[in-house]
Amino acid sequence: MWNGLLNHIAQVDLLWPWMLALLPLPWLLRFVIKPVKQQQSPLLAPQIIQRINGQMPEQSLIDPQQQKSRLSVLAVLLWISLILAATRPVYYLDSTPFEASGKEMMLAVDLSGSMQKTDMYLGGDEVNRLLAVKAVVSEFINQRRGDRMGLIVFGSQAFLQSPLTYDLNTVKTLLMETEIGMAGNNTAIGDAIGLSLKHLNQYKQQQKLSDSVLILLTDGSNTDGEVDPFDAAQQAKKMGLKIYTVGVGKVRSRVGLDNFLAQKPDMDIEALTQIAKITGGAFFQANDTKQLAQIYQHINQLESVEHDIYSYRLRSELYIWPLALALLLSFFAAAWRFRSAL
Repeated sequence: MWNGLLNHIAQVDLLWPWMLALLPLPWLLRFVIKPVKQQQSPLLAPQIIQRINGQMPEQSLIDPQQQKSRLSVLAVLLWISLILAATRPVYYLDSTPFEASGKEMMLAVDLSGSMQKTDMYLGGDEVNRLLAVKAVVSEFINQRRGDRMGLIVFGSQAFLQSPLTYDLNTVKTLLMETEIGMAGNNTAIGDAIGLSLKHLNQYKQQQKLSDSVLILLTDGSNTDGEVDPFDAAQQAKKMGLKIYTVGVGKVRSRVGLDNFLAQKPDMDIEALTQIAKITGGAFFQANDTKQLAQIYQHINQLESVEHDIYSYRLRSELYIWPLALALLLSFFAAAWRFRSAL
């Protein structure tokens, strides 16, 4: 029985314990601010007082010292109850903080003009690359409950669409609202990695941040931007950011009669592989939505990192009880003064 009682007491906590510092405030004020002495003399009527004392029974008279003592006790209890309510006592319904098993994960999606090529299949229909990415990645987001995710889109420039958040529905909605060319028609892979590093670094300065993951989806090579992708990958390695690069779309190499006339494919597979290798990640190539889904299923098996989310811990507010006690004591004090005045 005692163990159960101690467990319940251990689950009670004060959200604002600093309010207890106000507990001695009335006594400090009484010590600092002296009461004003009465200057007037009371009206003495000995004959009236003698007549009243003779008519009223002795036991009905209230001792002034006793009245003052009872009022002082009520006032002390009232003040303690108010301070206790102000500390916001809570009872945690769970014995331990809620732990979300997940990762810090950034998504970087290419919105360059080449993403409008219709060489992917979704549900038997031929669709453009971005639509295929949206379908697969939105399903991937649905499976990432407990993770904190952010979204970056890039073309000629990189933009932060959503910071790291546990609200995955918002991340998915922002992804579905993206359009080809809204960030420019070129491909700034280095800028996308650099923006991810900048955002994650801000979070590291504000709170404890574990090793993070960046999933970068593109169908091309770095053709724009101010940041070199390999320099950004080196910085990512120092920050503990693991990058998984995903090449989207079919790679076609057109070879002429002479090898010198051979044209390079749009996707720079070698660069994407090197970026992932530097950071300890991996490169994947998806020629259709089925392969893309398999890639995300593989990434879904990454090792989890635990985060303590104290704001999600279930609790019940207890301040209403000391506040109700303070209200009840105030009624008693008012009734006692009213009775003594009669």
